[in-house]
Amino acid sequence: MMLVDCQSFYASVEKAAHPAYKDRPVAVAGDPARRSGIILAACPLAKARGVTTAERLGEALAKCPDLVVIRPRMQTYITVSLLLTEIFESFTDLVEPFSIDEQFLDVTGSLAYFGSPERIARRIQDKVMTSTGVRVRIGISSTKILAKMACDIWAKKNDSGVFTLPKRDIADYLWPQPVHRMYGVASRMTAHFQRMGLLTIGDIARLPLGELKRRMKRRMGRNSDIMAELFWQTARGEDPSPVVAATRTEQKAIGHGMTLPTDYGRLEDIEVVLLELAEEVCRRCRLQGRMGRTVFVGCQGADFDRPTGFHRQTTLPEPSNLTVEVAKAARELFAKHWNGLPVRKLSVALGQLTGDSVRQLTLFEDREKQRRLEKASDEIKNRFGAASIMRASSLLQSGQARERAAKIGGHYK
Repeated sequence: MMLVDCQSFYASVEKAAHPAYKDRPVAVAGDPARRSGIILAACPLAKARGVTTAERLGEALAKCPDLVVIRPRMQTYITVSLLLTEIFESFTDLVEPFSIDEQFLDVTGSLAYFGSPERIARRIQDKVMTSTGVRVRIGISSTKILAKMACDIWAKKNDSGVFTLPKRDIADYLWPQPVHRMYGVASRMTAHFQRMGLLTIGDIARLPLGELKRRMKRRMGRNSDIMAELFWQTARGEDPSPVVAATRTEQKAIGHGMTLPTDYGRLEDIEVVLLELAEEVCRRCRLQGRMGRTVFVGCQGADFDRPTGFHRQTTLPEPSNLTVEVAKAARELFAKHWNGLPVRKLSVALGQLTGDSVRQLTLFEDREKQRRLEKASDEIKNRFGAASIMRASSLLQSGQARERAAKIGGHYK
């Protein structure tokens, strides 16, 4: 098994695209023009100057005034990630994306043709660098979890960018590592383990599973048994999951949500966004040939220390993928449950999905005419872009569709 990780992925893509920045500190961040947002990626030169991922752009510029800040281009990064998948598939057909910049590979069946795992890793590094200008680090082991930790703990730190961690050697290499280096252990869980006297990964691995469950139950409550077993198996390098080229399950619901630029406190402003969300959900349903009967609406306030909001659902008389019907249900559901507190996040989803090949006709509404109208709108958007045709309400100050059309996952394409 291999875990291939791209070094400072977004920043590396930008440096490859801008050779003039080769020897300059580069970071990818929210909106350089406004000097706002957070650092999404920083190149090694920027990190050496103290710039860290997820810190505010202003803080990064205070540390590194000559930092080159580039606005993210998410579509470009997605395209490069797909190119990486194609490169990996030239070595093995067992490639499983783990994130946009990490992918698992099973090269067991490729050894006779390409040579040892280390040789394959070096060839992958050379091919990726030649094709994209991105440096990759590769962890190698017998299981996915060990390959991941081999990459995170060692391959990312050594000069070659490759590290092999045989399972027979984990007692010598992995177990002496501090517990916070174990995959899945963040700062809060680290504090729990330290208070339980478990300071290294080996402390967890050597402990009988029953004793670990007992300690975690005493520390964290009755529902910690599954978590205890997961950490125990991770510490021992046990991971039966194979590398699967395609992991698709039947979709239970189709939804869309967004974080608003400011708190919305007026119902008429919120209804504009609910309509936009319903339109996007219905468009995706129509694209997939699906309809839904259950409408979900959710909202959340901006104060995460004192969370406010709700998630509610209602059932339509008949399955639908028509914007006007879903938006009407979403507006009514929101108005019924909203307590008037400011809203910062909104979401709409359709569940109880069925195919749209069989549709219920009505005597009092021309649903087929509405369906043809929305299909024509879909075709225009598919051909000329999401912002090529939109409702007049989206041009109001509260509307977000026009700006969102230029983004992927909240970031500019």
